[in-house]
Amino acid sequence: MGKFVVFEGPEGGGKTLQARLLADRLRINGHDVVETREPGGTRVGNEIRSVLLGLGDYTMLPETETLLLAAARAQHVREVIRPALERGAWVVCDRYVDSTYAYQGGGGGLDYQSLQAIQVFATGGLEPDVRILLDVPVAIGLRRRHADPASVNRIDLADMTYHQRVRDRYLELAAASPAGWIVIDAQGAPDTVQSCIWRQLQQRLANA
Repeated sequence: MGKFVVFEGPEGGGKTLQARLLADRLRINGHDVVETREPGGTRVGNEIRSVLLGLGDYTMLPETETLLLAAARAQHVREVIRPALERGAWVVCDRYVDSTYAYQGGGGGLDYQSLQAIQVFATGGLEPDVRILLDVPVAIGLRRRHADPASVNRIDLADMTYHQRVRDRYLELAAASPAGWIVIDAQGAPDTVQSCIWRQLQQRLANA
């Protein structure tokens, strides 16, 4: 089996960039790497992503978000992630299950047990080898996101208290299971953050 590494965190932490940098670094080191994201990663997932993140003038319940994400995730795991792991590849994914716990749970107020049952059904119980939490204060993260108006999505427009609940839940998840998480201060320059990720990832996998 390959290795499954997931980038998580609140908005503006640089997950997409850091996932790409890590994937590039792994390839330079001779690894077969599949770089993917959620929601998305498949044709079905990308269609669902456009509904979830679009700027349409509608209100979406956290329950609706959860079920749409689970549908995209089920397709993603079976079509992309699991086949790649079975052939021995590294999978580097921008968001996975813990995003649901943070956004629909922490941000949206849904209870953990209900969310967990849906996630297990969607993923078949597939867990990452390592979760990398790119942590950034909410005000800084949102300022980064809104600096590029073309990239702003429906979630970015939620209020500060929502995003603070999301960040708090991420930190709670990491504190509850430190062996499964690497927590990175993502306020620094991208190269500095990447060096820290690479160093800690190598150490974590060596210890495992």
